[in-house]
Amino acid sequence: MRFASLGSGSRGNATLVQAGSTTLLIDCGFGLADTRRRLGRLGLELSDLTAILLTHEHGDHVAGVGPVARAGRIPVWTTPGTLAALAPHIGELPDARTINCHAPWEIGDLSVTPFPVPHDGRESCQYLLTDGVRRFAAVTDLGHTTAHMTTLLGDCDGLLFECNHDRDLLLGGPYPPSLKRRVDGDLGHLSNDAAAAFIAGLDCRRLQHFVAAHLSEQNNRPELAQAAMAGALGCGMDWIAVADQELGIDWCDLA
Repeated sequence: MRFASLGSGSRGNATLVQAGSTTLLIDCGFGLADTRRRLGRLGLELSDLTAILLTHEHGDHVAGVGPVARAGRIPVWTTPGTLAALAPHIGELPDARTINCHAPWEIGDLSVTPFPVPHDGRESCQYLLTDGVRRFAAVTDLGHTTAHMTTLLGDCDGLLFECNHDRDLLLGGPYPPSLKRRVDGDLGHLSNDAAAAFIAGLDCRRLQHFVAAHLSEQNNRPELAQAAMAGALGCGMDWIAVADQELGIDWCDLA
């Protein structure tokens, strides 16, 4: 089992998870040509994608889903609320399937457990995936963490987790007050410190890879996210990977 990022940040997000003959794309925030280019960087084509899983309807997570799904005839799975919010904007999908965000299901060689998160989408969720032995979770776009997440995300072998902003940079930065309140609110995005506090409370003894994701280009710095997460995990800063907006992150193998 392995995972990678095509890119992560306010200008587009997409995460790959692969096990056996199954390759899932979590979110599709890049256009068709760009998605093809980014997949090619990781040795893949559209035809390699088994399905697309969507977390919510915001543009940086769904901008390319219509063209990509149509070009590759790829099934798209998401919550009813997200699908309803998307429908007027993305055109007809070749195969749209709705999920219950409290019920796991299987796609090929992977079992997918969705879980709701507090964010200002219509029915936002994130995903935990397992091949039966190894566990990986991709978790971004949430204003605060929950007890359910604490129960669910312990014992992961890989985590891609939101470290959106440094709170001092956000509050002292150029965003208008309304946007600062939104980002810093209970339905916005996690700060470095909030992410670190949550991770420090998890059982991370099995963790092989940690990737800080969805960093704000204006209100964060990679080294600040790395320092916060290294403190939470008791490791060196260089062990904390950061998913770049342009380059994403290369394949991370889960042994």
